Amino acid sequence: QVQLVESGGGLVQAGGSLRLSCAASGRTFSSYVLGWFRQAPGKEREFVVASTLTGTSTYYADSVKGRFTISRDNAKNTLYLRMNNLKSDDTAVYYCAAGRGSRSANYYTSLVDYDYWGQGTQVTVSS
Repeated sequence: QVQLVESGGGLVQAGGSLRLSCAASGRTFSSYVLGWFRQAPGKEREFVVASTLTGTSTYYADSVKGRFTISRDNAKNTLYLRMNNLKSDDTAVYYCAAGRGSRSANYYTSLVDYDYWGQGTQVTVSS
């Protein structure tokens, strides 16, 4: 079992930045594929970014590429999402997720690829 708790969300103006954190507990953090998803009001949950076991393979959704950066600190069992140049379209509840896998990050873009989810943290970008 893996427990995930997100934090760091909030209200920010367009063009601003936020860093989300996801603290993991339970089974060994480094053995999982980790990802971030988001869900805007009235929309389905969508893929944002995934990072594989070693952190050397990452894959971003086109909508966030160049603005968002995923990182992980296995010693602290924490996943981060740095979000720069935020836009109103980035407003959503952001979820971190963990799953098992050994392929490159682009294989882990679906909700079904992940077994564990956090409760989410709200990000609101004002224009």
